[in-house]
Amino acid sequence: MKDKFVVITGANSGIGKAAALKFAIEGYHVIMACRNMEISQRVQREIAATANNDNVDLMKLDVSSFGSIRTFCASLKTKYPRLDILIHNAAYLNHGEDEYKLSPDHIELTFATNTFGPFLLTRLLADHLEKSPDPRILNVCTTNIKHFFDPRRTIEFDNLRGEFRDSRPYSVYKMYGDSKMALLMLSFKMAEEYKERGIKINALQVNRVKLSKETIQKMRSYWRILARAQNVINPPPSGMAENYFHICTSHEFKHVTGQLINHKREVVQIAANEEGFAQFKNIFGSGTYPSYAANPENVDRIWKLSVELTGS
Repeated sequence: MKDKFVVITGANSGIGKAAALKFAIEGYHVIMACRNMEISQRVQREIAATANNDNVDLMKLDVSSFGSIRTFCASLKTKYPRLDILIHNAAYLNHGEDEYKLSPDHIELTFATNTFGPFLLTRLLADHLEKSPDPRILNVCTTNIKHFFDPRRTIEFDNLRGEFRDSRPYSVYKMYGDSKMALLMLSFKMAEEYKERGIKINALQVNRVKLSKETIQKMRSYWRILARAQNVINPPPSGMAENYFHICTSHEFKHVTGQLINHKREVVQIAANEEGFAQFKNIFGSGTYPSYAANPENVDRIWKLSVELTGS
């Protein structure tokens, strides 16, 4: 598989690191796209040695910065003949953060990293993916989107460039869930747009896994204690990394596109009923997603905003 090229963003820790190792062990040519090069270089050497694979490369990428994305894509196209798999794994979730932050492009940092960055990266690499006989893209989502089973939950479209940063309360968890819901909607729309080009695009709903020491260290004291307690029962990232690999390489998903897939590798269906006891079942189950994600008005709004902000 040394001639199969896979890009994994945020591949220096957690599920991204486990996925990079899995692909490397299977013989793929892995391109780790990471922001922190000092940490990533150590991880790169570790993965290459463990997998006995010399084709583990590292390229600098800050997914929250459109300039960094454009530089990364231009460099990748000169170094590699094509791209077979693109995994949008990198995400911003700074536990306990209570400050509204902007990206280098003056966009709320969570949305810049989790939504608009992956959108631009996909657009710029589509032609390189199209050169592959079996191009696949995986957008990593989260169970946090289940909060949208609450009919009162909406994305703050009007506050993504800091319009109300000084007058509205800020929650990093709400922004994280909102940004991942936006990414899911873009997954559905992009799958339609790229279907004729042979590019399959799906989303994976990630449930809880053990957090890395690096991630826990970034947290405030209270959240560190909570994370360590949850790590006792949470499964390791390697299990979810296996899902990354299976969805992106198996014959089972070769012709699947425009779907949300859960941790059991089942296609998640839109909820038929979101009221009463049905809402309870939706929240605690893993087989349905909120109808908010399929609302044409919502999808059209995030799509137009993505095009406008990224200038793509």
